[in-house]
Amino acid sequence: MNLPTVLDLIADRETAARRHADRLREQITALTGELARLDGELADPATTRTTLRTLVADEFTADDPTIASAPYQQILHILGTAPAGMRAKGICLALGVEPSPKHVEGTRAKLKCIVNRHVITEDEPGVFTLSQKRT
Repeated sequence: MNLPTVLDLIADRETAARRHADRLREQITALTGELARLDGELADPATTRTTLRTLVADEFTADDPTIASAPYQQILHILGTAPAGMRAKGICLALGVEPSPKHVEGTRAKLKCIVNRHVITEDEPGVFTLSQKRT
């Protein structure tokens, strides 16, 4: 093998390595962009979770499981007048809120939250009553 042939082989190998390195750099750039986008997506739920925990902490007092905000107090007042328990739709009607699916589901979510705090019970699916200790 002569020197020019060896140099041509080296040049070909160098060109191939350079092309491969360029493709890898392009992939790294694309992956870096994708990673930044995913990091942004992951930050959103973390922020939402922190905000929700703060809001929920503000809704409940530390020493007493009673709910502090007015909408929850209104629900508790309505349940206090219903000896047999009520459904979310009935509570909406009692509060003078349109019983649309959106409002009924919002009320049901509040009721479930109060159940989790052991202030009310759900002895039958969808029927909520005040816990015995609150009467």
